Amino acid sequence: MRNKVTIVGAGNVGATTAQRIHQLGYADVVIVDVVEDLPQGKALDMLESGPVIGSDALVTGSNGYEESANSDIVVITAGIARGPGMSRDDLLLTNMKITSAVTEQVVKYSPNCIIIAVTNPLDAMLQNIYEKSGFPRNRVFGMAGVLDTSRFRTFIAQELDVSVEDVQAYVLGGHGDDMVPLVRYTTVGGIPITELMDDDQIQKLVIRARQGGGEIVALLKQGSAYYAPSASITQMVESVLLDKKRILPACAYLEGEYGITGLCVGVPVKLGANGVEQVIEINLTEEERGALQNSADSVKELIDVMAKGGS
Repeated sequence: MRNKVTIVGAGNVGATTAQRIHQLGYADVVIVDVVEDLPQGKALDMLESGPVIGSDALVTGSNGYEESANSDIVVITAGIARGPGMSRDDLLLTNMKITSAVTEQVVKYSPNCIIIAVTNPLDAMLQNIYEKSGFPRNRVFGMAGVLDTSRFRTFIAQELDVSVEDVQAYVLGGHGDDMVPLVRYTTVGGIPITELMDDDQIQKLVIRARQGGGEIVALLKQGSAYYAPSASITQMVESVLLDKKRILPACAYLEGEYGITGLCVGVPVKLGANGVEQVIEINLTEEERGALQNSADSVKELIDVMAKGGS
């Protein structure tokens, strides 16, 4: 019997994630969206690719949550993008309401599932989903660190003209301009990056990684990234479904790790069949720890806005 993965939100990120998971072949996929017939149409199109790509997995589209019942994993991508004239707080409060409503339905129909949050602003939305779900922290986490790290690794590989497979890196903290690329833990074929680049080169890549999402938005003019985000989500889904126990950067609810309590922040975790099976604490310098705390403080500001706006 195949696993069942539900994707909430049939936009570019959600639909591309559904396609990637369907192509793997070992999980049936349900796509849920409020727009009438949209998830059904995209699901049928994906399903009809099965004979070509060799996948017998089912893809179902729905405007409700009944078809999603008893999902093993639910990926929440639903939400709106920031539009002209919209403040950050407007976006925050609108997506808070959307993710709250989605979480209520997810818990109702799949009370034993693992939730992966993707909706932006990611760290704050994960905090909202975690609190609304009532799930233990190992079953609610967010995708951002894998994406941010992938961007950082891509830029390093391009700069050094080496394979992306040989670049290892970590980007911690919130999914925003104050994310924390850990240069000290970044290697290429096991060689510290500091032995292959000078400080100026490294800092340029750090800045580009922090602004990676904005760079794509500026080029697209309309919309935002979805190929790399969907690949990042799929890697996390695969680690859980196949119990791979990958060590990946993910947004997780912290209970004292790194000196942070009661906040969802990006850190290295072990992802397996039980979700976040371990928060990996690595030694940080005083400067790195300060940068991570600064990032956590930015998340706390958004959560405070949600608390006021939701009251």
